[in-house]
Amino acid sequence: MTADTVRWGILATGGIAAAFTADLIDLPDAEVVAVASRSEASAKTFAERFGIPRAYGDWSALAQDEDIDVVYVATPHTAHRTAAGLCLAAGRHVLCEKPFTLNVREAAELVALAREHGRFLMEAMWMYCNPLVRRLKSLVDDGAIGEVRTVQADFGLAGPFPPSHRLRNPELGGGALLDLGVYPVSFAQLLLGEPSDVAARAVLSEEGVDLQTGALLSWESGALASVHCSIVGGTATSASVTGSQGRIDIPHGFFFPDRFVLHRDGRDPEEFTADPADGPRNSLRHEAAEVMRALSAGETESPLVPLDGTLAVMRTLDAIRDRVGVRYPGETPDEDLAAELTPA
Repeated sequence: MTADTVRWGILATGGIAAAFTADLIDLPDAEVVAVASRSEASAKTFAERFGIPRAYGDWSALAQDEDIDVVYVATPHTAHRTAAGLCLAAGRHVLCEKPFTLNVREAAELVALAREHGRFLMEAMWMYCNPLVRRLKSLVDDGAIGEVRTVQADFGLAGPFPPSHRLRNPELGGGALLDLGVYPVSFAQLLLGEPSDVAARAVLSEEGVDLQTGALLSWESGALASVHCSIVGGTATSASVTGSQGRIDIPHGFFFPDRFVLHRDGRDPEEFTADPADGPRNSLRHEAAEVMRALSAGETESPLVPLDGTLAVMRTLDAIRDRVGVRYPGETPDEDLAAELTPA
């Protein structure tokens, strides 16, 4: 890393990798120096599209490239443990797409590896880095609505997705929960921390993945969160946080909102809107900027997306899967998906 520039490698060449790279190259302090795919042809096509100097046909070559400071891992989540682990062991810092891994065991292995090698590691939970979401959290933390009593959030896609689609493929960690449900769960835990108990129900596909899942999370404080995800019905992607003295509503797109409304007892509603200077509401630039800020400051994890918080979310996702009966190939029959939750 030079004094002014953070050098990036991109691992994988799918849609999210393209979206991230497009936003990354607009940041003045970022330089994308290499891309890797299991297919050299795919890597070269991606490199030509974004003007990236080097293209590799295997992940190891990217991990070993000493001109790279940090690697963005954008593979399907079933490969996150392998891909991110390869980069961390080679001395690269890592930003890894969500869901962080397939389960908490894999997540804990990556965190331990990063800490062993003194490398920066962060889940690409862009919602946590969004300026308007950060403003919402600040209001809640400052007591704007009193003590949080309930959180509600949903994320569903209409589909229909055929059995061959990755969202229904158990080999790729398919289902609504890990791909979409990670957002409502992460939103609830952003505001309340890790729940003390989890109840859940789901509708499963013939392949054994969840088509839609609803979960009720509870905390020892008495707070509750109702979260829902689906790949068989498009939802409003709305969220609401109710406290003892008011409420905050996000009417649409809670994980990348353009506005939210604060209702406080005895006052007129207040609307908070996104600053146009922050870029498009679907921009991934904020998580990239947070990685570069942390690296420049010599930090090995981000205070916005702390590793302990990522592990806590993975524990909740595991607990939900345990309740609804979803297991993926490679998870041993006796693997504990119902590990004890850490009370908030």
